Amino acid sequence: MRYSAKSGNSQPRWLFPFVVLVILVLSVLPLARLAWTGVVSALRGDAGQLLADPALWSATLNTLTTSFLGMIAAVVLGGSFAVLLTLFDVRGRSLLGFLFMLPMMIPPQVTALSWIGLTGPSSTLLKAIGMAPPLGSPQPLYSIGGIALLFGVQHAPLVYLAMRSGLLALPKEGVEAARLSGASSLRVLLDIVLPLALPGLVAGAAIAFVSGVGNFGIPAILGIPASIYTLPTLIYSKFASFGPTTFADISIISALITLLAVAGLSVEARVLRGRDFRTIGLSGQAAVFRLGQVRLPAEILLWLVTFVILVLPFLALLASSLAPAYGVPLNMETATLHAYEEVMFRQSVTRSAFSNSVTLALASAFGLLVISVLLGYYIVQTKSRTAATISAMAEIPYALPGIVLAVAFILLLAAPLPILGFSIYGTIWIILLAYLSSFLAVSLKPVVSAYRQLDPSLEEAARLSGAGFYRRMRDVLVPLIAPAAGSSLILVFLIACNELTVSALLWSAGTQTLGVAIYNLDDSGSFDLAAALSVLVVIMVVILMLILELMARRLPAGALPWRR
Repeated sequence: MRYSAKSGNSQPRWLFPFVVLVILVLSVLPLARLAWTGVVSALRGDAGQLLADPALWSATLNTLTTSFLGMIAAVVLGGSFAVLLTLFDVRGRSLLGFLFMLPMMIPPQVTALSWIGLTGPSSTLLKAIGMAPPLGSPQPLYSIGGIALLFGVQHAPLVYLAMRSGLLALPKEGVEAARLSGASSLRVLLDIVLPLALPGLVAGAAIAFVSGVGNFGIPAILGIPASIYTLPTLIYSKFASFGPTTFADISIISALITLLAVAGLSVEARVLRGRDFRTIGLSGQAAVFRLGQVRLPAEILLWLVTFVILVLPFLALLASSLAPAYGVPLNMETATLHAYEEVMFRQSVTRSAFSNSVTLALASAFGLLVISVLLGYYIVQTKSRTAATISAMAEIPYALPGIVLAVAFILLLAAPLPILGFSIYGTIWIILLAYLSSFLAVSLKPVVSAYRQLDPSLEEAARLSGAGFYRRMRDVLVPLIAPAAGSSLILVFLIACNELTVSALLWSAGTQTLGVAIYNLDDSGSFDLAAALSVLVVIMVVILMLILELMARRLPAGALPWRR
């Protein structure tokens, strides 16, 4: 094995070219191709007809409206849970926090289906308890408000995570000093704690807004039946009605989505500009305020909200899957497992979708595990701007809306590959590449965090003892970062198995994924089958999250998104 000649650099010569190749294929080339197509279409004047189309600006307005209202709902819901579960003596905080994070891990199309099953005149659950609205009543979720509401539910955990991190980082000494000075708990909370937690709240709000801009599953399920289009669903509709200007149109719409996402993040920076939130002292466990006599009502309220946003929709989904048809009242005589038998044993499409999703998720998880171990090692060991640039480029695809990333890979890989002469467009390989790109940051973050916690002298001692790169990785580094690597593997598998936004544009006959299958079943009117498949997906998500929770003590801080 030959190593770099630089003094003190024990990296093999092939590592840097490997890192560059990974970043080129998974980040630089697809994004550059997307940008180039947009520029060329603008220079040719192809953008004029699209920009004059009222449907584009209607979709833009709908995107901004639903994302902003969803952000408000997410801030209220996620911020309240973050403050109560982090700062107050609420019993069962860990369990409440775990349950509150579940909507973020559940696919958005499943969230939409569960709420459709919960509301409206055809709700199987409401009919079973005699509370269904009269037949002919409109479905309230098929509206701007309905989309925004589910954005709030889906993205509230993002606000919760961001604000909780800020609250945990506050020095406990400042709170104690204020209390010793005679300030009441309410005064300390309003004048010290919450102002210092503002960066986390603003960051969470920005992430919720950007997530709403790129969300496809919820607007597709709730908006398309009501002819309410957002920019991601507009891309989907244009791709479905393929024409000579389709690629030019979707590249411009993708650029518009990206601009809205960047604008949302820029507002975060502008809000915090000129304000200094630095604190002095050691951060640690957040100071706990006592609720006193209102603790029980507060706990009841927290559990009630959790029940409404999580348990009730799942019960509605379960009831819909057990009914013989959507809208049929559920009782002991009508309950049937027909939908589960259909999706598990009879429907070749759902079996194929399950096989494809598991295969893609496993390939993505293990592929990114290898990439992350090598890429993470390079980023941590290389003390140069190149490492920082590579780290940033690895995170960009994850920050972009999935629909934009899908368009980028379509533009890059629609034509036959140079030299090889064949195209992977329409095959499962293009979905795999898009998954590797989209989830690289998810896999890389825990591994980099684990590398940074290692004592450099361990590897140095092994190197001085004559151990080569492979030997050091096998005997020293990999065993030490194994818990973080294992968590990243399960996280990627969990996210990839339920993904819809990326694969919605990339699938073809025989390459459907679970997310696509659920959407197509609902779109074709088979709500009971879509509900049954969704229930199985939710059960799988819960099992995988519980496995990660059991591994939590062995993982580095920040490896799991719902723990710190």
